[in-house]
Amino acid sequence: MSPTSKTEQRARLRVLRKALAIAAPDAAERAAALLPLERLPAFAAFGGYHALGSELDPSPLIRRLAATGAMLTLPVALSRDAPLVFRAWDSRDTLVPDAVGVPAPPPSAPGLHPDLVIAPLLAFDRRGGRLGQGGGHYDRTLESLRSSRPVFVLGLAYAGQEVEPMDLDPHDQRLDAILTETGYREVQNI
Repeated sequence: MSPTSKTEQRARLRVLRKALAIAAPDAAERAAALLPLERLPAFAAFGGYHALGSELDPSPLIRRLAATGAMLTLPVALSRDAPLVFRAWDSRDTLVPDAVGVPAPPPSAPGLHPDLVIAPLLAFDRRGGRLGQGGGHYDRTLESLRSSRPVFVLGLAYAGQEVEPMDLDPHDQRLDAILTETGYREVQNI
């Protein structure tokens, strides 16, 4: 797919995601309630994200995962082209803009390697393909994290963001499971 058509596809998908957000304002709570915790691998730390625009709000899911006793981390961009790092975050701490302007834990927060990462997306397919915003942040980050040990990646999305199987590039990182307001689906690596 050409860069122009990917840009156009992302623009269409952003419009779709915004419509889905308006149509299902309770989708985040419904999705969090449907997560079968017993199906997840063991995790001591997990990575959430700060929802931007119409991304599905991970807050209800973060609360559910934090209730297990696991440590919440949030991604931090140190530069536009480097993998994200994850820092511990406590709700009593003030978030500060990172290198790309996204609210993130301050530099004083301890860095952690999450065992589970909740990933935002524009589209997903049944094989675990993920289309992100186009900056490559999550692909670089997941590749870096997975190079040292297994990391379970849970895509969080509206059910209507599912697309036909995508042709992925070699650097694209697949999801291990997808959680939507209609259910949880583990990906069969095919």
